[in-house]
Amino acid sequence: MPELITPLWLLALVGLVSYLIGAIPFGMVMARLMGLGDLRKMGSGNIGATNVMRTGNKLAGVLTFLLDAGKGAIAALVAWAAIGEGAAQIAALMAFIGHLYPIYLKFRGGKGVATFIGTTLVLAWPVGLVVCAVWLTIFKLTRYSSLSALVAMALTPVLAFLLGYNSMIALFLAMAAMVFYKHRDNISRLISGTEARFGRDK
Repeated sequence: MPELITPLWLLALVGLVSYLIGAIPFGMVMARLMGLGDLRKMGSGNIGATNVMRTGNKLAGVLTFLLDAGKGAIAALVAWAAIGEGAAQIAALMAFIGHLYPIYLKFRGGKGVATFIGTTLVLAWPVGLVVCAVWLTIFKLTRYSSLSALVAMALTPVLAFLLGYNSMIALFLAMAAMVFYKHRDNISRLISGTEARFGRDK
């Protein structure tokens, strides 16, 4: 984590605004705009891009992914441009937490993968590109969206170290830990062999 020399009130404001941006449930917005129903009552019940995709509307799923990634990326990018790296890391973390625990949905949010990827691409783009490549490779081989995310997120702090983004390691560790926590049910199903493969199992 870089040294924080910005006034605490300003960092708190950055965190609050970033949280509110991150809390926007774009999956729910897309589902409503495209008449897909209430995501919380469909598929996995998750509000993220994977569950939107499972409705059969690929456009809605892609748009949800881009918007969920974009909200984290924009929050981090604006904070970095306006204040600096320390503020950008706070913005990224708070936007990510906003997606996981959105105030607009009584703190029942998504699992954070798209928002994690978006912030990673802004904060450390070489790391983000490798993470995307790992996710796609694992997904192509297994068709497990959850496993792809878990492997990619677990590698992010390691990649940050290997590629020289040492100031980002603590942030990526914290975010990866939260992704694993949100995927705890998926992990149990992967271990038991009952996790659904995307596009194959009902």
